[in-house]
Amino acid sequence: MLWLKNVQIVDPAQDLAAVRDILVKDARIFEISVTFQEEEVQAKAEGETLEVLDGEGRLLFPGLIDVHTHLREPGQEEKEDIASGAQAAVRGGFTSVLAMANTKPVIDQRALVEFVRAQGERAGLARVYPVAAVTKGMQGQELVEMMDLAAGGAVGFSDDGHGIQNAEVMRLALEYAKLSCLPIISHCEDDALAAKGVMHKGLVSARLGLKGIPSCAESVMVARDLMLAEETSGVLHLAHISCRQSVDLIRQAKKKGLNVTAEVNPHHLIFCDEDVQLTKTSLKVNPPLRTADDREALLEALLEGTIDMLATDHAPHTWEEKARPFAEAPFGINGLETSLAAVWHYLIAPGILSVKRLLEAWSLAPARRFGLAGGSLKPGQRADMVLFDPDRTLEIKIENLASKAQNTPFLHTKLQGCPVMTWVGGRLVANRE
Repeated sequence: MLWLKNVQIVDPAQDLAAVRDILVKDARIFEISVTFQEEEVQAKAEGETLEVLDGEGRLLFPGLIDVHTHLREPGQEEKEDIASGAQAAVRGGFTSVLAMANTKPVIDQRALVEFVRAQGERAGLARVYPVAAVTKGMQGQELVEMMDLAAGGAVGFSDDGHGIQNAEVMRLALEYAKLSCLPIISHCEDDALAAKGVMHKGLVSARLGLKGIPSCAESVMVARDLMLAEETSGVLHLAHISCRQSVDLIRQAKKKGLNVTAEVNPHHLIFCDEDVQLTKTSLKVNPPLRTADDREALLEALLEGTIDMLATDHAPHTWEEKARPFAEAPFGINGLETSLAAVWHYLIAPGILSVKRLLEAWSLAPARRFGLAGGSLKPGQRADMVLFDPDRTLEIKIENLASKAQNTPFLHTKLQGCPVMTWVGGRLVANRE
């Protein structure tokens, strides 16, 4: 049994933010109290070994759930594999991750869904939930066998990395996915409008001489998919929203009562296109970093709940790939180990975002949307927990990264706030002490 004393528990599901003692037994939250006496804890332990930890000055909250993670296995293990990605996740405070389907081969068959699940279980760190493709081979033409993939353990469907260009295919996907009760996760990008650009289209791209991607490449597809979701009564989740126009469309759709949720990435809340430099390919992401005005719109939408979730879009690449010239380097940012600390440093510590809202967006809402256990520290729930020290500085160094990739803009920087310990099912899986 674990007895965690004098810790500031923050759990929006219980509307709890107070100093408490918490007991963990048999992989679950056993009991929470203002305080426990040693005699009563010993009695509750019923002969089990008792581990006591003083959490004074630190926060305890439900393990974060990342709904957008690229773990690269199978097929691109030189960038990341499920074991290294799961280790990076727990070091960053994530106890569950949703693994995207754009691997090689694409996760479009039940055997591959089961493979991802099995590899996650073998790693024994973060819980790994596979997201299956929407179309076979992510070719945007023929739907996968959704019910079979759901039976194999898929928790959603996405051709992330490729926008589904054919509206009829997307409409059918929303129709058929209803049978599984799982969401379609949409990568909203019109290929013709994006036109193989490499950053946001605007004054900065013109100054740098880089081909731009206009905001409408995203918002046009957001509008289409929202209309199709309304037509089909489908379950839609919009990935990595990046611009004001998309936010306005989502706000209107929610007022209509559509079954839609949306996510935003930390890098779109922290950086904008003005931060892009030709030598800083870690900021080459898709969708691209937009304007400062777009960043403000995204933050406002997150605060008010129009955007439901935070998600890292962890997309690791090799050093050699990211060392190419900006126009030739692949899109993607390494986020699992740094995102929580970065959001704390740039948004929580300055008082822009509350801890409660962060946990709603990064734990509770993901659990509810994707039907996952977790998101709360209520007694009886699985003990997926993070102990966080708001006063500790986290220095991002290559030698300290569990991920195989180094493509993070926070490399060689110090961030205020650090996940200190992470438990999955009551088992300590990460410890920075």
